[in-house]
Amino acid sequence: MWVVLLVLLGAACVFFMGVGLWVICSHFFTTDIPAAISHPAILRILHCLFQLSVTWGTIFEKLGICSMPQFVSFIHDLPPLKQDPDVVVKDLRFGTIPVKVYQPRMSSCTPRRGILFFHGGGTIIESLKTYHVICCRLSKESDSVVVAVGYRKAPQHKFPTPVRDCLVASIHFLRSLDVYGVDPARVVVCGDSAGGGMAAVVCQKLMDWSDLPKIRAQILVYAALQLVDFQLPSYQQNANVPLISRNFAFRCFCYYMDIHPSWKSVVMKRAHLPVEVWEKYRKWLGSENIPERFKKRGYQEVPLVPHNEDAYLETHHALDWMDMPLIAEDEVVSRLPEACIVSCEYDPLRDDSLLYKKRLEDLGVPVTWHHMEDGFHGALNLLGRGYLYFSCSTDILNAMVHFLKGL
Repeated sequence: MWVVLLVLLGAACVFFMGVGLWVICSHFFTTDIPAAISHPAILRILHCLFQLSVTWGTIFEKLGICSMPQFVSFIHDLPPLKQDPDVVVKDLRFGTIPVKVYQPRMSSCTPRRGILFFHGGGTIIESLKTYHVICCRLSKESDSVVVAVGYRKAPQHKFPTPVRDCLVASIHFLRSLDVYGVDPARVVVCGDSAGGGMAAVVCQKLMDWSDLPKIRAQILVYAALQLVDFQLPSYQQNANVPLISRNFAFRCFCYYMDIHPSWKSVVMKRAHLPVEVWEKYRKWLGSENIPERFKKRGYQEVPLVPHNEDAYLETHHALDWMDMPLIAEDEVVSRLPEACIVSCEYDPLRDDSLLYKKRLEDLGVPVTWHHMEDGFHGALNLLGRGYLYFSCSTDILNAMVHFLKGL
């Protein structure tokens, strides 16, 4: 009996080490680390750890133990929360939706700004806990009340549940601003990555609610604003740059939109939408809307081809503007409040920000734009991580705080 157990334990150890070795080797063969990144070794370590959690999550998903996103979220939530003595944090629920409310401990004689914060993670990973440090810093440094929304995530809760949760929580907060000492004239929606996309949608949806305070501004940090074109220049240039790759972005897309991964080759060839649909949205999505300087690292336009009707039937709901605020009608976009947009050079989602920036500016909406030349997707999440420090993380927070203080 003991011999059998020892053999099984040995096999498990060999398998565990084999998975780790495979992840490390795969990283060095497939991952691109741009020369402009300030600490390439740290980024390599972070990416290997992330890929290791994704790989184990995928194994557990294949075995029917749990989904990959559940495992990755569990790993990310393990570190204990760090308390900030200058910020009061409350765990509440707006109806059934969990939220964390961050308020500066020092009292104020006037109402403060209110920030509705929607976290990133591709709608499948990350949580209120992993964004705790960011929200603490944002509240303290901008002297604002921050409400972080714990929306339900895919794959258990697919589109449009997460964005609806964000909208419901936003309405709840806007109806109770006096409870939190928030100035109704200075409420901002904010988010990064998938959360930035949700912030943009919430901002668009709330414009027609006449009985609610108007949103003063929107802060979109490397936001995911479209999910149909994975061949934009930034996707091609940064397809294998950490912390997320084009493949992982597509995987999030499949989980969130309930699309089978087998359509990947069709989607990458842009054959999942009819030519007339691409032409219809070309004025907003076309690569010609992206400044030429962002194509210098290489870009090959993928020609339009006859579409796959089956793929179109399964993926066309990605064109819903509750998922894709970049294609909202001009009548909607032209009435939006001013925006602060942060983009990162080495980010597959960079061009989403550039395209939305152009749309807003073309329609007369004021835009404050910050581009991090040494930035990468997920950089903001590395705030307060000790030795895992990148200057662009602080630069992004500083840009957000500076914008807020000007409102």
